[in-house]
Amino acid sequence: MNTRLRKLVLPAVLAAGIGAGATVADVMQDPIPDAAAQASRAAVVAGDPGSPAALSTAFRAASHAALDAVVQVRTEVAGRTVSQQVPPELRGTPFEEMFGGRMRMAPQSGSGSGFIIDANGLVVTNNHVVDGATRIRVVLSDKREYDARVVGRDPNTDIAVLKVEARGLPTVQLGNSDQLDTGDWVLALGYPMQLGQTTTAGIVSAKGRSIGIMGGQDGATAPLEHYIQTDAAINPGNSGGPLVDLQGRVVGVNSAIFSPTGYYSGYGFAVPINLARRVADDLVKFGVVHRPMLGVEVRDASTADAEVFRLPSPDGAVVVSEPKGGARDAGMQMGDVIVALDGQAVKSRGDLMEAAMRHAPGDAVKVDYVRYGSRRSATLRLTQMDAARTAARGDMAGDEDDDAGPAEKVGFNATQITPEIAAQLRTPNARGVVVTGVDPSGPAAGQLTRGFVIERVNGRAVSTVAELRSVLDAVKPNDVVSITGRRSDGTASIANFRARG
Repeated sequence: MNTRLRKLVLPAVLAAGIGAGATVADVMQDPIPDAAAQASRAAVVAGDPGSPAALSTAFRAASHAALDAVVQVRTEVAGRTVSQQVPPELRGTPFEEMFGGRMRMAPQSGSGSGFIIDANGLVVTNNHVVDGATRIRVVLSDKREYDARVVGRDPNTDIAVLKVEARGLPTVQLGNSDQLDTGDWVLALGYPMQLGQTTTAGIVSAKGRSIGIMGGQDGATAPLEHYIQTDAAINPGNSGGPLVDLQGRVVGVNSAIFSPTGYYSGYGFAVPINLARRVADDLVKFGVVHRPMLGVEVRDASTADAEVFRLPSPDGAVVVSEPKGGARDAGMQMGDVIVALDGQAVKSRGDLMEAAMRHAPGDAVKVDYVRYGSRRSATLRLTQMDAARTAARGDMAGDEDDDAGPAEKVGFNATQITPEIAAQLRTPNARGVVVTGVDPSGPAAGQLTRGFVIERVNGRAVSTVAELRSVLDAVKPNDVVSITGRRSDGTASIANFRARG
């Protein structure tokens, strides 16, 4: 079965919207009296608070507290002109003109969801709902419709803000996603499947999920995935709608599903509201997100990393290339494993990125890290990310004539660098051994890429294919393999993984 990650866009009915206006800071800090009053009903239930009737009352109160401010976002994408190919058998016949030339395609429509965060018309939704839209309409729960404009959108977090020209609109109350825990009840609100306003219930299944759905999509150059996972039923059309707690407070923005069919299969994902509100505030104030940068490229720590770097557990974010900016100035090195930022534990790359997003460029932060068994700390100053510099790294082009490398054991092939390969690498002085292929299901997947120039393996210098074979021949099943070298763009990097068992 081919299981797929899908953003919650309704096929052939995609919609979305973005809005602007005054800052959302006040809305995000101050509770909304009406919503709070409605939600308070969930806390006062006659009889046993754990009874089915009590739970039903809680669901009802939470749903009613937010639904008035949940909107449908309808989009329209302008038709495009395409060239028609004349069938070969009709060329040179009187019918050629009928099939030739250019044809104008009809506009496409779509549908998603959103929620109002400011009574003067600010609406939060997903970036992928409104990306490419030439017209956006926001439909309120009472059927009023407004044209909307995009205040700003951020492909890297899949958040967008819309603005409609209206006053006195109902608003949601924003909660605190940090207080969520696995097992907590949540409700997903929105407009799925063209069914109209819908509420579904489930629990928080996990936090901090990174599902790899945003890389390279919708203009994302440095995707930040730190999703809340829920089993509340969400479907195409739910994109941009709120995930709320039992007090009716928004704790997430529904964004994606994991499904073999494209419809609900028990796994949904929402952007945490604490991250979404930070992004929305920047979009309203500046039109763009001022994203802070530590100056390190990281990946999740593994059991192999724990052995190589002598970590107490396979948790943390491994610095995989030479640090830059504030991290370099603070003395950090490739191979350091970040385990905390300003006292907040870091167990994964997503944890680190989400923790950094709580700050602004220019802030000073304390980083705790482990360097080969020694725990250290450093204070560094965050810089501002230039999204234009975060393009994906390309692999070496060329044929896959792999001369060496016990691929079955380590999951990659390599060959001696020739002048032709050095030219492909755009490093004419490159010498040694280069990775020419990586098994996508092998132990080196996600660690090495085609074009990686190997310099050392398990501490031994490697400059020829024979030396690489010699080192790898000594590797036993499940042994840790630690490789240092340089990527095709010249940056130093380190990869740690276990050989196949």
